[in-house]
Amino acid sequence: MIDTDGKFYLGSAFDPAAGETTKERLLFDPDDLTTHAVVVGMTGSGKTGLCLDLLEEAALQGIPALMIDPKGDIGNALLHFPRMQPGDFKPWVNADQARREGKTVNQAANDTAKLWRNGLSKWGIGSARLQALKDSVQFTVYTPGSEAGLPVNILASFKAPELDWESNREILRERISSTVTAILGLTGMDNIDPVRSREHILLANIFEHTWSKGQDLDLAELIMQTQSPPFEKLGVFETNTFFPEKDRFELAMQLNNILAAPTFQDWIHGQPLDVQRLLYTDDGRPRHSIFYIAHLDDQERMFFVSLLFTAIETWMRTQKGSTSTRALIYFDEIFGYLPPVGNPPSKESMLRMLKQARAYGVGLILATQNPVDIDYKALSNAGAWFIGKLQTDQDKQRLLDGLMGASGGLDRAEFDQLISTLGKRVFLLHNVHEKQPSLFRTRWAMNYLAGPLTRDQIPELNLLAGNKPMSPAAIIEREVPSAAALRETSRPSTEEKPAVLDGSKTRPAVPRDIDEYFLPNNLSLSEAAKISSRSLPESMQGVTMLYRPILLAQADVAFANRKYNLNYSTKQTAFIEEPDRRGMVRWDDFLVPQIESRGIEQQPVPDARFFDLEEPLNDSRTMRNLEKDFLDWCYRTVEVTVKANEKLKVYAGPEVSDSEFDKLCAAAIEKELQEDIDIFLKKHEQQIDRIEEKLKREKRELKEDEAEHSIRKREEGLSHAETLIGLFGGRRRSLSSSMSKRRMTQRAKADVEESIEAIEEFEEELEDLEEDKEESLEELQAQWQEIAGETIEIPIKPYKKDIRIELFGVAWVPYHQVVGDDGPFELPGFSQED
Repeated sequence: MIDTDGKFYLGSAFDPAAGETTKERLLFDPDDLTTHAVVVGMTGSGKTGLCLDLLEEAALQGIPALMIDPKGDIGNALLHFPRMQPGDFKPWVNADQARREGKTVNQAANDTAKLWRNGLSKWGIGSARLQALKDSVQFTVYTPGSEAGLPVNILASFKAPELDWESNREILRERISSTVTAILGLTGMDNIDPVRSREHILLANIFEHTWSKGQDLDLAELIMQTQSPPFEKLGVFETNTFFPEKDRFELAMQLNNILAAPTFQDWIHGQPLDVQRLLYTDDGRPRHSIFYIAHLDDQERMFFVSLLFTAIETWMRTQKGSTSTRALIYFDEIFGYLPPVGNPPSKESMLRMLKQARAYGVGLILATQNPVDIDYKALSNAGAWFIGKLQTDQDKQRLLDGLMGASGGLDRAEFDQLISTLGKRVFLLHNVHEKQPSLFRTRWAMNYLAGPLTRDQIPELNLLAGNKPMSPAAIIEREVPSAAALRETSRPSTEEKPAVLDGSKTRPAVPRDIDEYFLPNNLSLSEAAKISSRSLPESMQGVTMLYRPILLAQADVAFANRKYNLNYSTKQTAFIEEPDRRGMVRWDDFLVPQIESRGIEQQPVPDARFFDLEEPLNDSRTMRNLEKDFLDWCYRTVEVTVKANEKLKVYAGPEVSDSEFDKLCAAAIEKELQEDIDIFLKKHEQQIDRIEEKLKREKRELKEDEAEHSIRKREEGLSHAETLIGLFGGRRRSLSSSMSKRRMTQRAKADVEESIEAIEEFEEELEDLEEDKEESLEELQAQWQEIAGETIEIPIKPYKKDIRIELFGVAWVPYHQVVGDDGPFELPGFSQED
């Protein structure tokens, strides 16, 4: 087993200079999570693996956790296989991916088991630690609003809390406000102001009136009291004046529609929303409870998340204070739940938790792909920031804003540089409890990362963790047909009518000012069956074309920049099968290859069937707002990178490859280097010419000096001879004349010697210049080679005027609806692949 001294083993330190993982383990104190943690990273950054590492370590430490799973990734927390045998992995291997890779499922399972064994071994993790994880906590997957997993009874949220009203009035009113906002959100009311909304005020007063008396409330009773409130006044006005009876009846009908809907029945049975029981089993064993909500629509998700957080907050208030981590709340993707703008039902309770949960030992771990999606001022309460690779500079700057708010003493430039260098599975950890930030590579997850799990896989997932389906006694009885009756009514007969097909023959009307497109049926029935890996029935009763509506958006984004020699355009295309009814779209999640406009049909195929148009596709105003939002997204997000060498003045857009750019730089260097060489050689030749001219002149002077010296020597000799003859002949001759001749001779000799020295110096200068020439040429080449390596990448944003919306509106996607002996099923009729 790995000795972590009670800390979380998350990976190993990463050396950015060497680009390598070191042997130093990254250990994280779990008590630091009482100040909460934020995990940020784009798709592919390794964010899911890191979050699962955190949850695995919490399980090994016996720390209970509640996990909200909007995408289906966190169900992987149950896929730990101590034996690491291929048979363990086989049920969870993606058969379609295996087929694309040319493997059988068995081969893929063998490869996966080997991959996981080797990966864990490299991080020092063996079967013993995997078994310890399996035995650590009780893992359970809940599915609110569905019986795929263990259902959740949300009516428990309406029961009077076990808190004294008088001493906890403020806390309970906060819970009432969040609960009522969630209920009204389920009816379709958005942006509810608790102070201005009369619906909110009425329902909140009903809750307060009931709970203050210690009485429970359920949805049926809430509907009845909405029609006949148990109080006569709201504020200073009579109830009927403040909220007329007719209007109250309309509100009651909206609430009744929720209760009467068949789908709502799955919300009112199962495990009560009892936080203590969700954190611990009856015998005190810690639990990791996963709330799988990928199957819910946006309103239902918001409804459940809001109720869950209010339940957690109320439970938290009943606990004693703690400085150690008592429980963790993990939210896998908080997009839309804690936004920087707006006030959804979940936001208030999440804000209070971020500010107050620390005192109770409850830590929040919040994950998101895009920092721009979160209220960074709210997250300034977070003490630990796990930062992975980000998608845009805007994300990085928003994140840095949040970090500066959380810890004002940080060096923004240093963090900017560190974040820019992050690669896959490499994270920057800023922990307010530590003096310095840490760079680390995440360890191999002990759980198998199978990717997002579907609702159909949840039952098998729970069985893997030893969770049995709830017994009938634990489920609230409902009036539903018996299984025998259903079998009887569904039994085919010779007189049976044809199978009921999906869709209608009547094409829904698209709003007049919204464009409508028909994607081509470019897949034959056999091609569709092959792509879907499905066999066509031997006896087909019929095949019809079925159109499903999607939101199609495509823009042409042009980039023109004379300075950078840039003339480039790119297409941004998004397919959204189920757009958010509120008109909130994260376009990055729906990008697909571009659509050729000439391939789009003007009319559907004859005798086709159509699905209904739902919001926002049938709402002209929302669609127009979405179109503006798509254009704004292109303006904010889309960018191209220009390769540049500023000193060479060489620039190239994304259409130029790295090798082609290197050739451009080489050509520019060759030209510049030759110019520098020509200048240098010209200057060098001028220097040589000057010295050679001096040398010639000096040699001429030497000849003259030598001649002068020769003459002076002769004159000096004659002068000495005359002086001697005069002395012997009795004639006197002046000695001064002889001495003068001597001086003149010496001066002439000095001139000769001076000329010889000067000639030698000039000749040495010429030799030195030749040597300097070679060195200087080598230095010039080295300088330009260094300049060749000074290549940078410059991100270029488009001008808004250069973004043109090519396609935006409702696109009908064709499907083959095949009717066989077992009923109808669908096969794709359109493919973007060639």
